[in-house]
Amino acid sequence: MRTELVTTLKRQATELLAELERDREPILITQHGLPSAYLVDVASFEKLQQRMTLLEGIARGERALEEGRTLTQSQAKTRMARWLK
Repeated sequence: MRTELVTTLKRQATELLAELERDREPILITQHGLPSAYLVDVASFEKLQQRMTLLEGIARGERALEEGRTLTQSQAKTRMARWLK
């Protein structure tokens, strides 16, 4: 991953965005020598958001299993039938 100063972002934003779109490699922006932000292209960001949503759903399901919040197949069918009408 590439690292750039915030001043580089200010001065060369158009060029950095063009490279970002072309290479699809995130850029770490630093300010005063410390990490400040990541610059990512839109497609990669949206893919990350989709993955995060999926992982959060899996985590909720695992918690439900641990807590004993489960349904039988017939109970699940009944609930799903209500949603699909």
